Amino acid sequence: MDRVKDIGTRKWFALGAIALAAIAFSLDLTVLNLALPNISAALHASTNQLQWIVDAYALVLAALTLPAGLLGDRYGRKKFLLIALALFGLASAACAYSTSVNMLISARLVLGVGAAFILPLALSTIPVFFSAVERTKAIALLMGGVFLAYPLGPILGGFLLTHYWWGSVFLINVPIVLVALVVTAILLPESKSTMLHKIDVWGIVFSVFGLTGITFGAIQAESKGWGNIEVAASLLVGAALLVLFVLWEKYKMRSKQSPLVDLKLFKNAEFTWGTLLATLVTFCMFGLLFGLPQYLEEVQGKNALGAGYLLLPMVGGLVIGSVIATRVVNKIGEKIAVAIGFAIIATGLIIGTGTALHASNSFIVLWAGVVGVGLGFAIPSAMNAALGALSPERSGVGSSLVTAIRQVGGTLGVAILGTLLGASYRSKLNISGLPNQIAKTARSGVTGGVAIAHKLSSIVLLHDVQTAFVHGLAVMLWACAGIAIVSVVLALIFLPNKQTVK
Repeated sequence: MDRVKDIGTRKWFALGAIALAAIAFSLDLTVLNLALPNISAALHASTNQLQWIVDAYALVLAALTLPAGLLGDRYGRKKFLLIALALFGLASAACAYSTSVNMLISARLVLGVGAAFILPLALSTIPVFFSAVERTKAIALLMGGVFLAYPLGPILGGFLLTHYWWGSVFLINVPIVLVALVVTAILLPESKSTMLHKIDVWGIVFSVFGLTGITFGAIQAESKGWGNIEVAASLLVGAALLVLFVLWEKYKMRSKQSPLVDLKLFKNAEFTWGTLLATLVTFCMFGLLFGLPQYLEEVQGKNALGAGYLLLPMVGGLVIGSVIATRVVNKIGEKIAVAIGFAIIATGLIIGTGTALHASNSFIVLWAGVVGVGLGFAIPSAMNAALGALSPERSGVGSSLVTAIRQVGGTLGVAILGTLLGASYRSKLNISGLPNQIAKTARSGVTGGVAIAHKLSSIVLLHDVQTAFVHGLAVMLWACAGIAIVSVVLALIFLPNKQTVK
């Protein structure tokens, strides 16, 4: 079969529709936290139940990403993408009109099932329908939809929660998904592998529970700490199952059976280093999106809406970087484009380490915008390197593998960088002389510290808490900048420099 199926301009309209669905997919990750207080009041949810409302989605998303690609390859990528979109829309409506906590958690589980299929199957269409010259632009369009939702979430969520009931933050997904469903159904042709591989049941079992264990452990580490027995056990079991998964896949390959994942992909330098570098940029970005909104809200005193507006320049920078990257990557090569992207990210983050207690909005816009330009260069170029190594036959599983690795990288990024930020915050926090319970609340994080300072009307404690958090944010940004600098070196040494000039 041909490597790329030529379907003309239809593919761009279909991809645009899928990018809309990606916006809905990402909005769900960003607006929910705003709605948790409203949900708690309306449904009488406990703290533990609120945690499960958040985590249920993330766990199912992590668990089903790899099987999603296999099913798309075997039975039809368009077919399962349409099913996933419909499921996502229905589950969003079910979330919006939930009348109990258990109903909402169940609907979130179903929502996670739909989400697990959307992004990997959308990515899997790119190696099939887009040429090497077009791929960077296609990836930039799709991933642009994913990242646009991060600042839009607080803005849209703040507006909806101000004027409507909490369910509106889920209901907004429905019209977006409906448009994506109709356009995809009309314009995107079906594609699937011509080779019918047997389903690797044990491969699915090991990968599902392994990824779930790692994700659950990383999520719990944010609140319970890495030394917690439950956290350690979850991470160890997850890691052990993923080791078993690799050993099982090697056995399947040696015995000439059909593995879930073709491990030979990792012998391809483009796939391996493209995936690793895309994961590293996700790691840094998720850490940044964890720390910066807290600074804007708890130190600068902005509401979620105001914080969302100040994150928009990062998306603007991402758009500018993506436009430039798509025009030059085919001439300068992925290696140079990715290295340039990480160098710009590092520059922006280093500038950001100078963020002071009363930093101006223009300063934050400056360095966040610079980071965004770097993201626009690095993400599409690194993803293009990884996806370009996939054959149309196994593009579903390959895209799912890239997505799963990036998903775990993002989750670990929040957990590890959040832990670093928290430890640095506590190391600078002056709580001497405070009663134990007040000191414990202040040490729990900047949100608790600011709340207790306002409750006590203590200007001194408020200043100490905010100053300590600014220190913690700087340490975290230095760590992210260090990762970005290392990534520049990795890209220049290991990523092949393929050029595709028109």
